[in-house]
Amino acid sequence: MEQQSSDVTVAKGRQGAFVDARRLHSEDYVAETLRQTAGTLGVAARPKVVDFTERAKERKRASARVIAVRVAVAAGVVAVVTGLVWLLFFSTVFRLESAAISVTGANEWVSEQTIHDIADKQAGKSLFLVSTRDVADQLQDIPGVSEAKVTKRFPKAMNVAVTAQRPAAMLKSGETLTAVDAEGRVLNSVSSQNVDGIPVIEVKDVQASLENRSVKEALIILGALPESMRQQITKVTAETQDSVTTTLDDGERVIVWGDSSQLKLKMAVVDKIINDPKVIGDKHQVDVSAPLKPIIK
Repeated sequence: MEQQSSDVTVAKGRQGAFVDARRLHSEDYVAETLRQTAGTLGVAARPKVVDFTERAKERKRASARVIAVRVAVAAGVVAVVTGLVWLLFFSTVFRLESAAISVTGANEWVSEQTIHDIADKQAGKSLFLVSTRDVADQLQDIPGVSEAKVTKRFPKAMNVAVTAQRPAAMLKSGETLTAVDAEGRVLNSVSSQNVDGIPVIEVKDVQASLENRSVKEALIILGALPESMRQQITKVTAETQDSVTTTLDDGERVIVWGDSSQLKLKMAVVDKIINDPKVIGDKHQVDVSAPLKPIIK
């Protein structure tokens, strides 16, 4: 039988022979284990004895450090967010001032002050809190304003540009003239009004006429006409909602529009007829109530 390591207890004898246990070599296994695990420095190489109480304390200290770091990070994030909110919405850096609101497009009928009265309501707010859509909607409610565009200019300014139209017509009741736009809204009253080139509609009562369907149709038509034609209008009649008629140059031309339907087509037909001597000839009246079948008299 082969020679075995001295670290192992081996019974020697013939196979199947009787073994006397009293003659077996006895080992101190504790001492043997310490001997096998001992290194150059002896005890230092022995298995480490774990102190579970100390290990629990170390885990608690590690957990406390992690919590402290998380709290510090959270506090830092809150501080940054708070500072950013204050900067964007409450500081003077982005605060809109009245002096920084510019207005363009006003005229004698839609005054700059009227526009400022609406735009200046946003003064004192952060530009981030100003709703340009709300401002534009309010501006378009001003009689005579057909379009409004509001633009922010960072860090703290705003531009307001409006398209202000002249009155679609003047409603004349007795000696009183009232300017109204194409939507039947009364324009702002201003001194030294220049009414040259503005069509006049004679009515019995201004407020009642604004609810009259025939007057509404006339205002829509007058508001859509090119300025070159409006300058020639000397009289407007609207006995019914489908009989709106304009007289040009004291009767040189009379245009019967009917109502405001197919208005672009009607204007194109009128322009073609009255500007072509071969078509208009010596006639004076053009009826485009039915634009595809105009009548020339």
